[in-house]
Amino acid sequence: MERNPVNTAGDRLDPDRPTHPRTFPTHPARESDHQPAERSVEFPVSVVLPAGGTGERTGLQTPKQFCSFLGRPLISYTIQAFERVSWIQSIVVVVAKENMDLMMDIIQRFQHRKVRVVPGGSTRHRSIRNGVLALGEGEGEEKGEQTLPAGRPKVAIIHDAVRPFVEEDFLYKIAVAAKEHGAAGAIRPLVSTVIATTSENYLDHSLERAKYRASEMPQGFRYDVICQAYQRCTESDFEFGTECLHLALQYCGTNAKLIEGPPTLWKVTYKRDLAAAESIIKETLSRSACIITGGSAQAAALADALHKAVGALDMELDVIPDLVGVNSRYLLKEWNFIQVSGSQSGLSEVEALLTSLEAVNRALLHPVIVIWVHLNCSDELSISGRMAEPTAIMDLASVAKLRNILLYGIQLHQSKGTECWERSASRVAEITSALIRDRSPALVGQLLQA
Repeated sequence: MERNPVNTAGDRLDPDRPTHPRTFPTHPARESDHQPAERSVEFPVSVVLPAGGTGERTGLQTPKQFCSFLGRPLISYTIQAFERVSWIQSIVVVVAKENMDLMMDIIQRFQHRKVRVVPGGSTRHRSIRNGVLALGEGEGEEKGEQTLPAGRPKVAIIHDAVRPFVEEDFLYKIAVAAKEHGAAGAIRPLVSTVIATTSENYLDHSLERAKYRASEMPQGFRYDVICQAYQRCTESDFEFGTECLHLALQYCGTNAKLIEGPPTLWKVTYKRDLAAAESIIKETLSRSACIITGGSAQAAALADALHKAVGALDMELDVIPDLVGVNSRYLLKEWNFIQVSGSQSGLSEVEALLTSLEAVNRALLHPVIVIWVHLNCSDELSISGRMAEPTAIMDLASVAKLRNILLYGIQLHQSKGTECWERSASRVAEITSALIRDRSPALVGQLLQA
């Protein structure tokens, strides 16, 4: 009788999925912007990202690796995770031929470095083979608009393009183990029992769950091992196989070192996984904010009140008078800005902040939140003032949105009573926290009342 192994877990192998990564890169990858790694890798390492899938299981017309959230396609987040690892020398992305131009556009639009795009094959193994071979081509010469890697890597890491939450410390473990043992791969515990069925869909037998593990990505190989495995494997392997570690064992006699990975290695497979990935990134971007007071005494008083109120909402706040001198570092480290302005300053301080953010290209990879808190200290607002401010902020927000900066407004009428003032500050804190957390384009340009 024909036996078909079935996983009774359905589409969820991990009860913790999706799990928030301990760290997630939220900065553009620049040579001067790399964070020092805890350990250094003294041998060349390159990466192959197979991204030729059609994404049938998501039920969407667009392949999942090209689905966007927060203004960026999923594959851009994965590339960024590898670009920020200083010891990775090059990245090859393998896509279907019809998506080559789309992938090149993504690389140029988000200014990805170290990346080369090659056409994939008709199956997963054929695509990975194309990527592996591309790593060894050329000696740094240019080919069209792309530059080939300078020499073959010692270790090639293979990773799914739809697993954006890979962490550097785990990549280090894979790379070092691959160099030592010839191959290494991530594994995770099985959660549900795996059974085998008969061809008539009756139970044949079950496997002892404790003896088995789920094979995950990333996987690492000495470059000569994975090249030799693909040279020796059969057409049947190319057509039906999916496990690279098995090829290394079967055709090179290389028994991979298996390393249990963190639960953050989950793969975006279904439509709901895209929403989960977006939620994780939003949470990461919303952990802190910077309040700019402009040196005003009233603004500083409100900033102090906000600092206490927002602190209770699990968000870290830094209060600064301006973005001059040493404070300019916030332009490159922060994703959320709260500009507190008095009655007379209007939107001029916000305009200056937007200009500074655009100058450093801060919103290239993630949307930046700017919240203008207008502190009105007069007893009455003029009719012309009530009409002009919403129109002005809407116009300014429309332009900023084109540059991936989301501008919102909150108007607060300062009360002389301490109790009323504290309630107002608490409302501003709640609104501010919600705007930062949700990052909703729908409310851009609105002047909310606190």
